[in-house]
Amino acid sequence: MSNQLFDAYFTAPAMRAIFCDTGRVQGMLDFEAALARAEARVGLIPAEAVAPIEAACKAELYDYPALAQAIATAGNSAIPLVKALGKRIAASDAEAERYVHLGATSQDAMDSGLVLQLRAAIELIERDLATLADALAAQAERHADTPLAGRTWLQQATPVTLGMKLAGVLGAVTRHRQRLVELKPRLLCLQFGGASGSLAALGEQAWPVAEALAAELRLNLPEQPWHTQRDRLVEFASVLGLIAGSLGKLGRDLSLLMQTEAGEVFEPAAPGKGGSSTMPHKRNPVGAAVLIGAATRAPGLVATMFAAMPQEHERSLGLWHAEWETLPELCCLVSGALQQALLAVPGLEVDAARMRANLELTQGLVLAEAVSIALAQRIGRDAAHHLIEQCCRQAVQQGAHLRAVLGANAEVSAQLSAAELDHLLDAAHYLGQARRWVERAVAEHTQFSR
Repeated sequence: MSNQLFDAYFTAPAMRAIFCDTGRVQGMLDFEAALARAEARVGLIPAEAVAPIEAACKAELYDYPALAQAIATAGNSAIPLVKALGKRIAASDAEAERYVHLGATSQDAMDSGLVLQLRAAIELIERDLATLADALAAQAERHADTPLAGRTWLQQATPVTLGMKLAGVLGAVTRHRQRLVELKPRLLCLQFGGASGSLAALGEQAWPVAEALAAELRLNLPEQPWHTQRDRLVEFASVLGLIAGSLGKLGRDLSLLMQTEAGEVFEPAAPGKGGSSTMPHKRNPVGAAVLIGAATRAPGLVATMFAAMPQEHERSLGLWHAEWETLPELCCLVSGALQQALLAVPGLEVDAARMRANLELTQGLVLAEAVSIALAQRIGRDAAHHLIEQCCRQAVQQGAHLRAVLGANAEVSAQLSAAELDHLLDAAHYLGQARRWVERAVAEHTQFSR
């Protein structure tokens, strides 16, 4: 049974195509075809054996229900697939069948096939991250000076800008793109060690075959087989977890900004999007839900990959098996989150007037720090902090605007003029380095994208 009901929501179709049954089988068959070409190239098998083997290495030729049933007995997917491959080749060329899978082991086919899938998956992820980074950069620049309340512990703090918030996400995305570039040489490498990793079955031809096979598959040739050294895959899983977490942060903030009580930023509207089965007025953050959902599920999957690292000796029992669906599921989750982010970010609906109104909810209290710091330069930090704290408390008790309380306070008025107070209590004048943070994040993105 497939996951058709939820796939459209949680997974990008292109990623599901990579990690569907056909994608898995084709990855192993690509390994088998490349192995035949490599062994023929070094003279280990007859050149005429290659074409019959290649012709049978097409995933659509195989009976998937039969393979699935055989896997339950065999313990992995390569054993029944190689048998089926051999039978298909033998039906047309019995001589060529002798050279199928020569010198390899099941895990060679499965791991190398997986790496081929991961290469395609990374291409999709990198493309989507680049597109998302462009959208974030554009929005960050557009809203570099759009003030809204900063929030700490879910309470209003001092003003920030929407551009600054989006630049924070952009910076994380750029770092994830850098991480993917850095890990690819380690991850995208051949698995080829034979029964116990020594390639003894191929004798003196082992190394030439390995070099030729890596070249055929366009994979790096590692220092040795990595059947039970899984750090490469776990590193990638960790980066996927980081990407999911950063997208979850975006989704969390967006959903909070969409709350009725805030109403500052919204996912783009679309017919039928975010409605309720019973409440006609609802506009739910359905895209943000995917980002948060992926970020919630990813840590457990990453933990499974870490838990599967201490594999026994030269071939693992059960721990290797735990990886088979875990890493593909991580790829699919991240792909779905990226799709939702790509729908949300370019079309963000921003209510700047509501942001300004929300900044005024506390009647100037969010800018108390600005007044306190200015006053500290004249009467000292402790005295200034204590005085402004008293004024804030008075403003809350009286339901008055902080500006009125400060203006009526003799100690404050003796140090700060009316014009100075007006300036200090204007959010647009207390945005600090917000614009610089945007410029730096965009510059880093631009530099990386060149």
